[in-house]
Amino acid sequence: MDLLPPKPAQVATAASNVAHKLLYGGLADLRPMPRTLIDDGELREVYHYRPAAKATESGDPVLLVTPLAAPAICFDLRRGCSLVEHFVTQGRPTYLVEYGEVSFKNRSLGMEHWVDEVVPEAIKTVSEHAGGRPVHLVGWSLGGIFALLSAADQPNLPIGSITVVGSPIDVRKVPLMAPVRPLLNLNFTEGGGLVTRGYQAMGGIPKPLVNWAFQMSSVQKLITKPLAVATHLDDTEFLAQLEAVDRFSANMIAYPGRTFGQLYHRMVKGNALAKGSMTFGDRTIQFSAIKAPVLVFGGATDGIAPVKAVKAVVPLLTGSTEVRFEIVPGGHLGMLTGRAARTSTWPVMDEWIDQWSTPAAKKKSPAAKKPAAKKKAADREAIGANPHRRYGSAGSRSLGR
Repeated sequence: MDLLPPKPAQVATAASNVAHKLLYGGLADLRPMPRTLIDDGELREVYHYRPAAKATESGDPVLLVTPLAAPAICFDLRRGCSLVEHFVTQGRPTYLVEYGEVSFKNRSLGMEHWVDEVVPEAIKTVSEHAGGRPVHLVGWSLGGIFALLSAADQPNLPIGSITVVGSPIDVRKVPLMAPVRPLLNLNFTEGGGLVTRGYQAMGGIPKPLVNWAFQMSSVQKLITKPLAVATHLDDTEFLAQLEAVDRFSANMIAYPGRTFGQLYHRMVKGNALAKGSMTFGDRTIQFSAIKAPVLVFGGATDGIAPVKAVKAVVPLLTGSTEVRFEIVPGGHLGMLTGRAARTSTWPVMDEWIDQWSTPAAKKKSPAAKKPAAKKKAADREAIGANPHRRYGSAGSRSLGR
């Protein structure tokens, strides 16, 4: 529906959408995919998604790695736009690691907790639960950084491949940080800067501030949202996606104090990851130690993790079996679970996981049986060669190692 006189069919659809929104609570199908808790620990919950009714679960397992502060529904946004649903209905063994609610008592936990314990333990649990198979990691945002650091620190973990979605490595290439960068090194008191004193006093960054920061990262969309809704009243899919994103942004989780301090001082101020390493105590973890193949996604309109900030990891992965970079449509969340992701990001993931699955798993993989997979070997080697993808090979890099 646009600003021109609407057609009768548009009016009818718009009226139906408004009625559903007002009378039935909304248009989006927000039912979560059924899952079972298989392991837990301090800020660690590992879930196995139950196989779909008409799907036979087989092949190597996929482990979805949640970022800090964001709710795990990033992977299961709504029916029809759920990466979990996509994998489960294909018959892939699908798992998730999330962290639960962060409270003041967790303020002393640093990034080491996730890099040393949470992610490695989740990988081992999933591999064992799936019969000893290698695990294919899919990490979004900070979850991708956790996956990379864990794989670099423990190269012998049973990892089949790593997929990194929208993970900013070179923070200096994030335009959103440019206005505040001159303030980062200011010291207002002997006890440290205002930001440092603030998160130390609060024991971290509480949920309301995290929610506000996420909304401010897309302030332009926030301002234009009423007009967008008014001009899309007849677009059920658009309105349903908007509802799902609103629920996502309303369910942010707090940052533990020490972890936020490390992110702030080392990644934001020091830009440590751009050098390919992170130091914890007396050890330094190098991205070059990663052996597993790595697929990296950058979102074409991602303001939080722009393409250049994400792509910076590619030359650092010198020890990886293979590294591939792909530009896909969408912003920070949209590239993972937006409407366009269904025909761009997800098919690339399917190809990548099939490529690096064990031989027995390849034969059983539902994705491998699709017509799109029956291409020449030369085409399969080029990640941008899928003719059904929004973005072609011009936006891709394939680096054979």
